Amino acid sequence: MNILNPSAARRAALAALLASSCALAPAAAPVALTQPALVTPKALNAAMLAIAAAGQRLVAAGERGTILYSDDAGVTWRQASVPVGVSLTALQFVDAKQGWAVGHQGVVLHSADGGATWRKQLDGIQAAALALRSAEADAASPEQARALADAQHLVDDGPDKPFLDLYFDSPRSGYVLGAYNLLFKTGDGGATWQPWQRHVANPKGLHLYGMRGAGGALYLAGEQGLLLRSTDQGASFNALATPYKGSYFGLLAARGGALLAYGLRGNAYWSGDQGASWSKVDTGIQASLAGGAELADGTLVLVSQGGDVLLSRDQGRSFAAQAGG
Repeated sequence: MNILNPSAARRAALAALLASSCALAPAAAPVALTQPALVTPKALNAAMLAIAAAGQRLVAAGERGTILYSDDAGVTWRQASVPVGVSLTALQFVDAKQGWAVGHQGVVLHSADGGATWRKQLDGIQAAALALRSAEADAASPEQARALADAQHLVDDGPDKPFLDLYFDSPRSGYVLGAYNLLFKTGDGGATWQPWQRHVANPKGLHLYGMRGAGGALYLAGEQGLLLRSTDQGASFNALATPYKGSYFGLLAARGGALLAYGLRGNAYWSGDQGASWSKVDTGIQASLAGGAELADGTLVLVSQGGDVLLSRDQGRSFAAQAGG
């Protein structure tokens, strides 16, 4: 099984976005949205773009709708049943059974059996229609008129924009996010979705790469140094001042409410006061930080495009390279 780093996955997603924008007719339903992922022994050789734990099970997702799962710590893998053939960029499980995956062409998938089978909850065509319907209902002010124009562009472009990350804090409440400020929210486990872009102070429509909750607040990370915070349970996301203007590829929430933002060229910044101030973390590397996770004992892990594995045992204030990383 080939596992690619998340930032490579994001670049692949955005490259596909640009290519498909030239090839798709407005509101077209690409074959990859209507045909299931091919079940084949070669799935074990597919490039995997994300991995998550569903209880003791490991679940990995990647190109052409391939999802694999392992019940023996990765020694052997089985292919899941997936209703679409689009590449998948991120996934999350909130317990041993309930999980979601997101990817190209605005796809959101849900599993209720620990990743063995999946059902489509949303795609780019449906997402654009929801955004347009919401904007039409509120198009009274100049700002809302712009939202209406943006929503119409989504419809006209077709399902060419990927979701790049997701964040669920319970089996019912969650968000999916991605290119050009795409943000959708659910309060019923994905049975229905609401467009949430107008709740985000992102007038340039910058890409959103990561989302996490920490210390009772919600945070979004994106390109060009974009960090946003919500202290009202997601009703509004406002920009935070940060000392770095490069892209943040992800966020890690540490125990005690601390937050770590990481991204290009080994840059990482730590905040212990809900983003009011930030301290640069010396990672000791120049390669872009592509992903991160918290281990069961509270250790934070960062991985880079160069194959570096960094560990922190002080809630993200400092990191050391793992031997052999």
